[in-house]
Amino acid sequence: MIPLHYYLILAAMLFMIGMTGFLVRRNFLTVLMSIELMLNAVNINFVAFAHYMDSMTGRIYVFFIMTVAAAEAAIGLAILISAYRNTKTTFVDEMNSLKG
Repeated sequence: MIPLHYYLILAAMLFMIGMTGFLVRRNFLTVLMSIELMLNAVNINFVAFAHYMDSMTGRIYVFFIMTVAAAEAAIGLAILISAYRNTKTTFVDEMNSLKG
């Protein structure tokens, strides 16, 4: 059986990669993918703790997080398409106008 701290180290590394991508990258699509990576790192923590504590609560939270992640991806891509039509760019720094 794999020890708990292996899962926690993996989740921490995934979260750090996602946070670095969120803070460093300027492409809107890459920022969305980084947010998804951070949410998946949290899911790994929930599943690992639920397994080692023999509880279903963590697994239930994972389903809620997956639902939120799917909604975030759909809404984020819709915003990306709308912003691209207006500004002709996908870089976050250049999307500073809220004109309709």
